Amino acid sequence: MRHCQEKFFTTHDGCQFFYRYWPALAGRPRGAVVLMHRGHEHSGRIAHLAEELNLPDFAIFAWDQRGLGRTRASSGPALSMNVSIRDTDSFHGHLRDVYGFAHNQTVVLAQSMAAVIASAWVLDYAPDLRCLILASPAFSVRLYVPFALPLMRLWRRLRGEFFVNSYVKARLLTHDPERRRSFAADPLIQRPIAATALLELAEMGQRVVDNAPAVISPTLLLVSGRDAVVRHEAQHRFYERLGAADKARIYVPGAFHDTLGERDRADSVAACRDFIVRCFAGPTARPCLLDADRHGFSRRVQDQISRPLAACSLRGMYWQLQRLLIRIGAHFSEGLRIGRETGFDSGGTLDYVYRNQPAGTNAFGLFVDRLYLDAIGWRGIRQRKAHLEELLQKALALVQEQGMPLTVIDVAAGHGRYVLDALKAASVAPQDVLLRDFSEDNVAAGQALIRERGLEDTVHFEKGDAFDRGALANLTPKRSIGIVSGLFELFPENAPLRAALEGLAGALAGGAYLLLTNQPTHPQQEYIARVLQSHLAGRPWVMRCRSQAEMDQLLEVSGFEPICRLVDQWGIFSVTLARRRDLPA
Repeated sequence: MRHCQEKFFTTHDGCQFFYRYWPALAGRPRGAVVLMHRGHEHSGRIAHLAEELNLPDFAIFAWDQRGLGRTRASSGPALSMNVSIRDTDSFHGHLRDVYGFAHNQTVVLAQSMAAVIASAWVLDYAPDLRCLILASPAFSVRLYVPFALPLMRLWRRLRGEFFVNSYVKARLLTHDPERRRSFAADPLIQRPIAATALLELAEMGQRVVDNAPAVISPTLLLVSGRDAVVRHEAQHRFYERLGAADKARIYVPGAFHDTLGERDRADSVAACRDFIVRCFAGPTARPCLLDADRHGFSRRVQDQISRPLAACSLRGMYWQLQRLLIRIGAHFSEGLRIGRETGFDSGGTLDYVYRNQPAGTNAFGLFVDRLYLDAIGWRGIRQRKAHLEELLQKALALVQEQGMPLTVIDVAAGHGRYVLDALKAASVAPQDVLLRDFSEDNVAAGQALIRERGLEDTVHFEKGDAFDRGALANLTPKRSIGIVSGLFELFPENAPLRAALEGLAGALAGGAYLLLTNQPTHPQQEYIARVLQSHLAGRPWVMRCRSQAEMDQLLEVSGFEPICRLVDQWGIFSVTLARRRDLPA
């Protein structure tokens, strides 16, 4: 029998989370298995798998998620699924730092709502997991009240946050009479769930299914045949779209929702064990994504949204109407006017979005401009700015700790407002900041902003091409922090990105840090391609979204190692803090 140790770890926001740890029975463990319990429950409800998996040479962990079990007292209720994703990243950082388990030595086995969280974490943070096992993932929850989600959104808007009690009874979870009795009597079961978390679960489940081609970790999916809690259709669609070269799906006829807590679960548990053992039998072959700009699902999406439409077709007329509305709105809305004149991806547009102050020719224009600035993409841009500021502070602190010069370079700064705002908020002031941009208008606007803030002694702005590998590599002195924000999202090809990253590797000292933004997905990708124009000679703004796994591979071949990442709640933008590998002596 394994001996269970009870421990705590500290999350990104300072909360103490409870977890259970079963050390390997003998010798050095081959790897780690992380068990993630279903919603409303806690790690004790999945602890039986520590023995039943029969993996004596693996360390096994199970943690009480935010707001549940013995974590609830220190964390309060879980109000956001995005926070739960970041909690998951915190726990795996704890496994790495305390127990020495890298991602490629780790298995994640998650059930129900936790399976959605785990999938979203793999999608957003791109860990190099040995394998992922999802049991009855709650990509689409059965809500038996008609129009439940729209009504919840309306009520939350009117009354603020509220909680919904789960309708799920023990008899809907399992045929096992003992597990039914223990579920009903367990004082740690938390039936209420925040409306925000439930709404975000629905959105996150849809996002994960839509972007399943970006999930490339070996994956086993278990589907319960008589699941009254979640729908099968979304699970099968996820599997069929899954980007993993090594994947398997097991349909368990007659099983209720708690697939691995069922009365007759031995075969399902054995399938999990066999999948884990097989994945550890040899090295994991991960697909190379360096040519995903020419092949793969993101290129297919790009081609689809850039394909011309017949002007007389219904879709063609719909998008013509949308473009007409933008042209009309530009006469009243300042934001639309700037976008029409300079491009909706220009530095001027981004500077306006960062300011977030609606302007227009009249009350109608103000109303339209507010709607424009509240578009989900612009909200993501502003959250990206906040994440960039947070990680820049972290980078400055790390550089100071290591005794390196506090020097910063941004190779495509636009007007530079986001960098200057971030530096103003930082507790550690850099000694020298170099801002560069290819646009002379942006350089002039940035220099004026520097003068306005009285920063001429430490901040300098010059014209430069971020994709000129040689010019970047020859910059002196070598900087300790580099920034590339909002640039790579505008270019679908990977060759320019590699040139920029390799140039930055030369512009930075060994052990220096790079802050990099990425756009793995966008819910308005076709709207942007069909309606909005780019700064590039007025061409349509056609984006190709790069999966985080693809961006990480580009970083790796260019000499960088990601060490920290923040992602917005919609999964649109990520900000990565990467470290430049030490240069040879």
